[in-house]
Amino acid sequence: MKIATWNVNSIRTRLEQVIDWLNQNPVDVLCLQETKVMDSDFPRSPFEELGYHLYLSGQKAYNGVALISRQPLLDVSTGFTSIVPTIPPEWDEQKRVITGVIDSIRIVNLYVPNGAAVGTEKYVYKLRWLTVLKEYLRSLLQLQPAICVCGDFNIALEAKDIHEQVSLNNHIMASEAERQALRDILALGFADAFRKFTQEGGNYSWWDYRAAAFRRNLGWRIDHHYLTPVLYERAKSCIIDVAPRKLPQPSDHTPVVVELE
Repeated sequence: MKIATWNVNSIRTRLEQVIDWLNQNPVDVLCLQETKVMDSDFPRSPFEELGYHLYLSGQKAYNGVALISRQPLLDVSTGFTSIVPTIPPEWDEQKRVITGVIDSIRIVNLYVPNGAAVGTEKYVYKLRWLTVLKEYLRSLLQLQPAICVCGDFNIALEAKDIHEQVSLNNHIMASEAERQALRDILALGFADAFRKFTQEGGNYSWWDYRAAAFRRNLGWRIDHHYLTPVLYERAKSCIIDVAPRKLPQPSDHTPVVVELE
């Protein structure tokens, strides 16, 4: 089974690129972030013509996540409160979480808040959101041992996940508080699928549009697949496909694909 995660930075803008990529890479499940469209306006038919089933949680112009699967998914839900009713509903106002089950594997597709800048209200919101995520995942682990949590985490966990020209002193997506929040989540029982196969730095999934960052490979690895032990053992590969980032007017992110036995 192949599961891909891709922040497409507007599905309507990148629709042709996503469909072309699926034709060349017919993954079992494609997890999209930043779809930036209401569910009623999502371009469903091109995916359905390829035989995919769509599960959506979108909003106008911002955020938005989608699961696109070759098989129908089971137990699909959106947001935090569908799993943990005690979580205040305001944490689901931004459409950032969707989950479903395929072949006894629960896939959790996330778009973690960016946080804007260290010390801002958006940064505080991000840290609190990660605390809510931890509670949500803890509850899911009580129900399902095989979980793949993937998406745009907007956090580079290690120094080697960032090109060396970036200063790490209180830099958003690399501050110690963000990294510790993610480490606390992983301590529930998740491991980085990409690092099972690739230890060296220089491998990135996001490059700023400015300063010729992609051409110069001035990137960050912030798009991840985190697996519970039973899936980590089954992981055969995890690759970053840079090809879509080379296209005209691409997303600033590129797909990351994990393959499970």
